[in-house]
Amino acid sequence: MASVVDETKLHAFVGKMLGDLGGAMSVPTVRLGFRLGLFDALAEASASASELAAKAGNLHERYVREWALAQTAGGYVDYDPATDRFSLSPEQAMVFVNRDSPVYLAGAFELVAAMIEAEAKVEECFRRGTGVRWGDHAGCLFCATGAFFRPGYVNNIVQAWVPALDGMEDRLRSGAKVADVGCGVGFSTLLMADAYPESRFVGFDFHAPSIEEARRHAADHGYGDRVRFEVATAKDIGEDEFDLITMYDCLHDMGDPRGCAAHMRRILALDGTWMIVEPIAGDAPADNMNPVGRLYYNASTMICVPTSLDQEVGEALGAQAGENRLARIVREGGFETVRRAAEGPFNMVLEAR
Repeated sequence: MASVVDETKLHAFVGKMLGDLGGAMSVPTVRLGFRLGLFDALAEASASASELAAKAGNLHERYVREWALAQTAGGYVDYDPATDRFSLSPEQAMVFVNRDSPVYLAGAFELVAAMIEAEAKVEECFRRGTGVRWGDHAGCLFCATGAFFRPGYVNNIVQAWVPALDGMEDRLRSGAKVADVGCGVGFSTLLMADAYPESRFVGFDFHAPSIEEARRHAADHGYGDRVRFEVATAKDIGEDEFDLITMYDCLHDMGDPRGCAAHMRRILALDGTWMIVEPIAGDAPADNMNPVGRLYYNASTMICVPTSLDQEVGEALGAQAGENRLARIVREGGFETVRRAAEGPFNMVLEAR
């Protein structure tokens, strides 16, 4: 017997889908806005389409007008029909212009584009149960990932996360040895190095192009031998006696997080601390049925799970593993205590000792 369609529910669901599709279709036009400097130009002052086209570098006015109207329809740009002028509110500028804002989202749009580009590779993984090597997903996924996480790191590592660790901030100020494992392009490592000039930092990542990029960043800022970057998997790091080991949004991507935890215990000083920053998540899937969980589950399907399944063991924790599961893995690695030291809307910070 056919199910009866509730017309009210159907209309509400179709309305939701129109909103979702509008957001999806905004990805390429928003990326154009970032790359062509259109958002930056609008942040300076309101402008007509022709003025905006000129300010952004003599672009074609007809394209710029259609772009601006598309952004207006999405609520990303403001429009005054009386004057036919476009503008950005301070709140919109926080998302599209202010690069050190905690909600600057240029990297998020790049990440979505990389996910779409990798669709065929991940589809094959569904069929075969295989993975996709980090860096082989699409375009510059590692660049997009670094850009996506950078605003959160800029606004939290030094201000909230490190101070939440028991006694660690004083040790860093007086001079500590730090390993930033899974450092990617090095944003997290260099932010810590800037804040704690008496300490020494080594960033490790298994992706050679990321390490090359990190080394360029370090050279541009003149850190000398106080900061260096090395290519190594977490389990292959040969140095030890680290006072602090940090992992930012990467433990769940590892093929063997249990083996990683055991190795972190071996290379950490006896009185050292392991700081694990992971995506915020409840312990049950039902706890994650919210906008943040939606973002992370989708990214995890396309990036995190394929990355882990490409590696040995392939545990594939996923980006919504939850605190209890993560803490259990850390304790199995030989750590006695694990506590949630801090949290925010997108991340939780675990301290292991």
